[in-house]
Amino acid sequence: MTKRVAIQGYHGSFHEEAACEFYRQRGEDEPEIIECATFEGMFSALESGSADALIIAVENTTSGGLLSNFDLLRRYSRKVKGEVYLHIHQNLMALPGQSLKDIYEVRTHYMAINQTRKFFESDCPWIKVVESEDTAKSAAELAASTQKGIGAVASAVAARRFGLEILAADIETYKQNFTRFLVVDDSIEVDLSTVNKSSICFTLPHKPGSLAHILTILSFYDMNLSRIQSLPIPGEKWQYFFYVDITFDNYQRYLQALSAVRPLVDGLDIMGEYFSEL
Repeated sequence: MTKRVAIQGYHGSFHEEAACEFYRQRGEDEPEIIECATFEGMFSALESGSADALIIAVENTTSGGLLSNFDLLRRYSRKVKGEVYLHIHQNLMALPGQSLKDIYEVRTHYMAINQTRKFFESDCPWIKVVESEDTAKSAAELAASTQKGIGAVASAVAARRFGLEILAADIETYKQNFTRFLVVDDSIEVDLSTVNKSSICFTLPHKPGSLAHILTILSFYDMNLSRIQSLPIPGEKWQYFFYVDITFDNYQRYLQALSAVRPLVDGLDIMGEYFSEL
């Protein structure tokens, strides 16, 4: 049976590309994509049973992290079962039969704007860049119109899907532009013998040295913190959730590290243990 995977965005988006890539790597059929207008909408689709799984962007190498998405994973208590890194290529596209000089306005998502700003400032200063809801939706709306002079920035997948012509390819400022996606899929049985990464969340007493103490313990157990960020706890003065990604070579050593830090933190939540290729 084809798996239904919820994404934030629309057909032709990078979320769809990442979902197809993840399940292709697992040797599974290409999933049926369930479009959701918001990130929280994906979790609602999962809770209601209208989706079997979801894939969610959590960080980009040029635009940074999406901490609110880690917060959604924590609040909905859904376990991460895998991750995929997608090489993001941004492309300027338009209705066929036009040149770059014909374009006076481009519409795309704010993250795509951040990733392509240098191209528009230096190569196409005459083009006005307008923020839109979604890269793929911008491409779809452009294809449905007959308006010349308007462009969109989106993936090559979106250009092919909607019959648009790419006028400038790979216009992202930094060519090593990757987005990391996490996968929530209860049907995946994680093989503990291959697990080498964990995403956890905890809070700490508001006193000097509390975080440094935790980091020292994790270092002692040879845990590599590939990411650590904090997010304020609503309604709590100067209290924070710490979201931490840990990579390790020895799963038993990792369990020992958790046992050592657990008495020193509040509400330790293991959001997922999974295999990472990086």
